[in-house]
Amino acid sequence: MRKLVERELTSEGPRREGAARAKGRSVTVNAAESPIAWLHSRGHLSAKLFDAGEALRADYERAQLSPNVTMRWDPVRIKTTGEQGLSASERQIAAKQRFDGALKAAGKGLEDILWRVVCAGEGLPQAEKTLGWPARSGKLVLKLALERVADFYRIR
Repeated sequence: MRKLVERELTSEGPRREGAARAKGRSVTVNAAESPIAWLHSRGHLSAKLFDAGEALRADYERAQLSPNVTMRWDPVRIKTTGEQGLSASERQIAAKQRFDGALKAAGKGLEDILWRVVCAGEGLPQAEKTLGWPARSGKLVLKLALERVADFYRIR
């Protein structure tokens, strides 16, 4: 399912709705692309929880933890903040440490839902079924996990 919305294009990427708008270029994005974007666009996740999930996913991508079939030689192009002076390998290691720290902060049992929904992009119904949870319990558990991740990343 696609939910296309118009967003202002900034140097950091598409600006989220609710942020101050300036006249400039815009881009159409699919708000249903990731499960947390889908939940956020429908008001089920606050901006704080959405930002926490995006920070976790960004560290997952920076650390290049997703499965690969073959060797990849292309560099990861993600804006780095606060990591000036580090080599590419050091930035990757730092992202892996932050990712591991965020999962540890979420606590045992909550890391499964975080990884499945935020990092792997699995939908909540599928994650609930795979984990053997009752229907509609995943959203509550995901919110608890994202609250802890937001505290880890100091998102207010």
